[in-house]
Amino acid sequence: MDAGGPRLPDTVLFEIFLYLDHADVLSVGLVCRQWRAVSRDEFLWKELFYRYYRVSRDVPRHPAAVSWYDEFQRLYDTIPCVEVQALKEHNDQVLHLSFSHSGCLFASCSKDCTVKIWSNELDISLQHSSNMRPYNWSYTQFSQFNSDDSLLLVSGVFVGPHNSSSGEIAVISMENFTLLSRVRNKPYDVFGCWLNETNLISGNLHRIGRITSCSVLWLNNAFQGIESENVNVVKRLFKIQNLNASTIRTVMVADCSRYDSPDLLLDYEEQLAASSTCPVFDLGSDSEEEEAKPKQPPEPAAQELPDAGSVPAEDGLQQFFDDIMGGRVRPAMTETELETKVAELFVRNRTKPPEPNLLPTDNDSKTKYLIFTTGCLTYSPHQIGIKRILPHQMTTAGPVLGEERRSDEFFDSLDHVIDIHGHIIGMGLSPDHRYLYVNSRAWPRDCIISDPMQPPPIAEEIDLHVFDLKTMKEVKRALRAHRAYTPNEECFFIFLDVSRDFVASGAEDRHGYIWDRHYNICLAKLQHDNVVNSVAFSPVEQELLLTASDDTTIKVWRSPRAVRVRQARRPRPRKLLFSWLMNQKS
Repeated sequence: MDAGGPRLPDTVLFEIFLYLDHADVLSVGLVCRQWRAVSRDEFLWKELFYRYYRVSRDVPRHPAAVSWYDEFQRLYDTIPCVEVQALKEHNDQVLHLSFSHSGCLFASCSKDCTVKIWSNELDISLQHSSNMRPYNWSYTQFSQFNSDDSLLLVSGVFVGPHNSSSGEIAVISMENFTLLSRVRNKPYDVFGCWLNETNLISGNLHRIGRITSCSVLWLNNAFQGIESENVNVVKRLFKIQNLNASTIRTVMVADCSRYDSPDLLLDYEEQLAASSTCPVFDLGSDSEEEEAKPKQPPEPAAQELPDAGSVPAEDGLQQFFDDIMGGRVRPAMTETELETKVAELFVRNRTKPPEPNLLPTDNDSKTKYLIFTTGCLTYSPHQIGIKRILPHQMTTAGPVLGEERRSDEFFDSLDHVIDIHGHIIGMGLSPDHRYLYVNSRAWPRDCIISDPMQPPPIAEEIDLHVFDLKTMKEVKRALRAHRAYTPNEECFFIFLDVSRDFVASGAEDRHGYIWDRHYNICLAKLQHDNVVNSVAFSPVEQELLLTASDDTTIKVWRSPRAVRVRQARRPRPRKLLFSWLMNQKS
């Protein structure tokens, strides 16, 4: 359409552009003079944005955006949805990916029992591969760089006597890729994590009964082989009772010192009170199905034990045994119910009370939260436990068993518990550690669990919840799009990752997914040939995303803008240029 041709009404142009895709809208805008004349009209671009992306109109424009045109272009141009490389050095399922804090390296874990370290340059290349089979590992499953990127924690499944499986954590030096130490980790899906530069957290499990156990979380020095002769290299952090076959799994640490300067805010009221330059996000949804779904309120404190009035725990336990012997317990209890009841009464007066005032204050700049999955009704993880780690607990110095314990403080209580009402299959922290994102597969509404070894069936839809760790409240409603199909007993972890503007997750439907955190919309589906187990954003470049799959590949995804920039920087081959010059002469 040239400037002298027939002119269409702007409203007609607008309706036409509603049916174009991102690229068409932007490219047509470059060649159509009539559209260029109105392309900066905020009303048209606002309407186009809300209708094209199907965003609820009560969601405001991203406060960092200058205009609706720029916002439309941002959601097209900065999403890492262009596949630029496929890494095929693993020969079995790839389970996990993790970036170094500098973004220069990343590590991958696989069922082939190797951990591979990659260099993130113009083209990603393999820098080192460590085979863990000589240490009786079955496979590697998780990795994490420490805060200064000098050490790599690698978690895997260890094959013990009589082919029993447990977990083990290895620490690898990034200076020369040598193995510094190994720590047992039980169960293996505790994974493990760094508390600070040189200390990591592992788990152990002690069986008390058929469905009752005790989880012990240990603080370990990474340089055990070097320092063990002179100083303590391990210290018990917490000892927590488990009921109904549940255990503590998937530990991670959140740093409270980052809360007062978040990268984003998810609460609208807090958003209005904040500076207009602070990015603000809302995870609301327009789904009628989700609107009708009742929200599960977070539990206000540690796991509740049955009320026994003012009767001391020992007297209550003795009274309970007397009632059983006298036939006064009605209806008759199963063996499982009896074990749970006795465990609850036993632990009532032997548990250290939770820390008061869990919510962080100005004086808590050095406080950290230990976050993990747990449960109280069945073996499948359906609750998130939160325990405050105080500054004096962040070193292995002192007695190996930690603080002296009185008989009435044999166990530690949880400071806060969040009930998900479903099987938790993934967790991740936002870069500022303010928000916790949780993948879960919901249980049927109003389901009753009578046998802890038979949890309720789980939904195929994966819900992505988000919780504010400063207020301990769920923020808005869950994100949806991705799916999983395995039943409870075969359910496995699907890792997610969060950047400043986006959240990404794997899924069993052979795709990775990316959502915008502000507008609560799914922006991209990333194709694989099998289950996508893990995703990872570069911590310094959110337009770079990695996905790992059961198809044995790691795919590298960049945004359209990043692809254009990298192509412009890539030098043109001299041979092709010479051939072109020769053809011109002839």
